[in-house]
Amino acid sequence: MQWEGVYVAGTGVWLGEPESARSALESGAYDAEQYAADEILSVSVADESMAPPDMAVHAATTALKRSGVDVADVDLLVHSGIWFQGVEMWPAASYVAGHALGRGVPAFGLEQECNGGLGALEVAARQVAARSGTGAAMVTTADRFGAPLVRRWSSEPGFVYGDGGTALMLSARGGFARLLSTATGSDNSLEAVVRGPGLRPLPSAEPLDLLGRVGHYMRANGGVREATERVAAVVNTVVDTVLADAGIGRADVDRVVALASGRSRLEWQLPQLLGIPVERSTWEFARTVGHLGAGDQIAGFNDLVERRELNPGDRVLLVGGGSGFSCTCAVLEILDVPEWEPFRSGGR
Repeated sequence: MQWEGVYVAGTGVWLGEPESARSALESGAYDAEQYAADEILSVSVADESMAPPDMAVHAATTALKRSGVDVADVDLLVHSGIWFQGVEMWPAASYVAGHALGRGVPAFGLEQECNGGLGALEVAARQVAARSGTGAAMVTTADRFGAPLVRRWSSEPGFVYGDGGTALMLSARGGFARLLSTATGSDNSLEAVVRGPGLRPLPSAEPLDLLGRVGHYMRANGGVREATERVAAVVNTVVDTVLADAGIGRADVDRVVALASGRSRLEWQLPQLLGIPVERSTWEFARTVGHLGAGDQIAGFNDLVERRELNPGDRVLLVGGGSGFSCTCAVLEILDVPEWEPFRSGGR
């Protein structure tokens, strides 16, 4: 989908203290073979007092301040996360909106696993575009992955989970980047890859075992090659669509922000699948914070802006993907590079 008059006005992040991958290796928490394949240096780890919605509030407060948007113009907040949000049967989105924007801003949660952040961006863009030059909408994400229910270093090979919150403000009044296009594609049959042997009537108190679920799928289907090929087909179709709508090709992409995976998986995501070199990605940032659930793309884009690694005219491709399988992509054109102070809390 092509967009006219939808801009990124501000972004923000909240990250915890860095926890060394080497320390995790030495303690036995991180498999040696996976450590070598991932090339991860550290991940963001929140202290025991920080729940995900508060991370999102911090990030949203930063994004609002940076954007210069009048909070009265904000008529939507969409919040995403892939794990526990602080309280059961409770609207985390309303908490984030109430504490960062005000009591009257409509807020909704969007769950589509790791594609939630970019899926929320597409939903928010529709709201902004419908307001004819006056609207604004906020996207937030947040997650923390704590033991014993999540083993951040070993729950999913190729991903090491980091804690953090992200936020992005869209505005119809202007911003430092223009949203050129978005696109979404799905193959809903692929939810079976991470479903496991079946549905349960009640929640489980057992640790997350994604590897075991994938193993069940492999045994039932003779491997995952076909599923991988179908994932690749969805991603390539969405990337081709979003780039065509933006009026550019893959060679015209100046920077790309994808899921924050380990290096071996990133090599498959970018050079092998999309034909885009890792050097154009945010790998150097991602390998220090880990996989932030639904927030990798906003966090990576925020880092590019804070480090002033972008120039006016640059086109940035955001690539999402989440279990299900769904993929949302977006293309941004940089109009200006704001002079923001980099995020410093948590030792960063």
